[in-house]
Amino acid sequence: MPSTSWGALPWPAAAAEVDCLRRSALLPDVPETLIPYGNGRSYSDVCLNPGGGLLRTRGLDRFIDFDAERGILRCEAGVLLAEILDFIVPRGWFLPVTPGTRYITVGGAIANDVHGKNHHAAGSFGDWVRSFELLRSDGTRRCCSAEENPGWFAATIGGLGLTGLIVWAELQLKAVQTAGMDVHYRRFSGLDEFFELNAAAEREHEYAVAWIDCLAATPRGVLMSGDHAREMRRPPRGRMSDPPRLGIPFAPPFSAINRASLKLFNCLYYRKPWPSQARVPAAPYFYPLDALGHWNRIYGKRGFYQYQCVIPPRDAPEAIAGILRIIAKSGQGSFLAVLKTFGERPARGMLSFPMPGTTLALDFPNRGEATLSLFARLDEVVASTGGRLYPAKDARMPGTLFRSAYPRLEEFRAYVDPKFSSGFWRQVSDS
Repeated sequence: MPSTSWGALPWPAAAAEVDCLRRSALLPDVPETLIPYGNGRSYSDVCLNPGGGLLRTRGLDRFIDFDAERGILRCEAGVLLAEILDFIVPRGWFLPVTPGTRYITVGGAIANDVHGKNHHAAGSFGDWVRSFELLRSDGTRRCCSAEENPGWFAATIGGLGLTGLIVWAELQLKAVQTAGMDVHYRRFSGLDEFFELNAAAEREHEYAVAWIDCLAATPRGVLMSGDHAREMRRPPRGRMSDPPRLGIPFAPPFSAINRASLKLFNCLYYRKPWPSQARVPAAPYFYPLDALGHWNRIYGKRGFYQYQCVIPPRDAPEAIAGILRIIAKSGQGSFLAVLKTFGERPARGMLSFPMPGTTLALDFPNRGEATLSLFARLDEVVASTGGRLYPAKDARMPGTLFRSAYPRLEEFRAYVDPKFSSGFWRQVSDS
C-alpha cells in the first residue's frame, strides 16, 4: 500500500517500499535513496521519498528490556508510543515528553525530536533518550549516546531520518501515581492576557497549552494547564493503543473546513462551559484528536497543510499578533490552532525545532496558490524575527528559511548517510 504523510497531500509515490523485519536484511538494495517510514504521522514529506525507497519500520516492534525500578525502557524503533503507554502506565511510569498523538513510532519521535505541553519543564523527547543503535547504509552500526559517539547522537536527534536507521532506543521514563490528570481551564481574551496566564501556569504546573481562535478580531482562547493526578477514583477504561471508536470513513471531495464552519466551531468551543478544574484521564488531555480516527480526512481529497513556527521571546507578542491578523484577513482560519511556549533548555539535536520562544501551530485546507501565498506572508514575519518552522509539520518550507533558521545545518551535513534522502531534504537543499 503506497505511503503518504498525515497531511494527505498529493505527493508523488516512492519507487519502492520495504518492510524492516528484524530477522531479515534491514537495509536492502532499493532504488537510489532511502528514508525510514514509521507510522506516517509527520504532516510533511520528511518521511516520504518520491522516486526513491521507503523503509517501513513498524516491523521493528519488540520490547527488549525494562528496568521497573529505575524506569528505563529499551525497545525497537518501530514501537508506537501508544504501545509503550499500554505497558508502562499500569506499572507506574509515563513518557516524560509526549506529542499531541500517541500513534507515532519511537524512531519517528527521535528523528523529529518531538515536543509536548511541558517543554518549559522537561524539554523535548530527545532529552529523555539515553542511547540508540544507528545502522548506516554501508552496514556499520553505532551505539550512540551523550558519551558514546556524541556527534552521531546529536545529529540523529531531530535529524529527520537522514543519518541512518535507528534500530532500537533506550528511554528514561517518568514516575506517576495514576493515569489521570488534574487540569485547570482559563479563558483569555487578547495575547497580553495569554502571556500573563501562561507565565503563571508554567510556574505552577508541569503542562500548559492553549487553543486559540485565529479568526477572532481580538485573539481569544482557552489555556489548559495540568499535572499528573496523585489519585484516581476510577481507572480509565481501555488501553492507550485501542483504536478510536469513531472515525472518518473516507475523504470527501471537498474540505469540511471553511470560514463558516470555523466561525461556528470556534464560537462554540470558546463558550463551552469549561470547569475551572477537572480530573480527567490522560488520553483526552494529551491526545484529544486521537479520539477521532482518520480525522485528517475532514480536509478532503486535496489534503491539508500544517504551519508551525516558533518566535523568539522578545518578538513573540507582536509577531504572533501579526500572524493572527494576516490569517484572519485571509479568511483561511484553522480550527486546530495551538499556542504554547518553549523553555530555555538547549536542544540536544543539531536540527531540533524547539528553541526559547512561543510556538503557534495551525492547520489549513489545501487551497492551492491561495494557501501558499498566505504562507509566504507568514514566512516573512517568522524570518524577520529569527524564528523557524518545524520540518515535521511543514510541507513547503523555502530552503532559504530553513538554512537561515538552523545554524548547525552545515555541521549536520557531515553526518547524513549518502544513501538517505527525502522529499523535504531535497526541497530545502535545492531551493
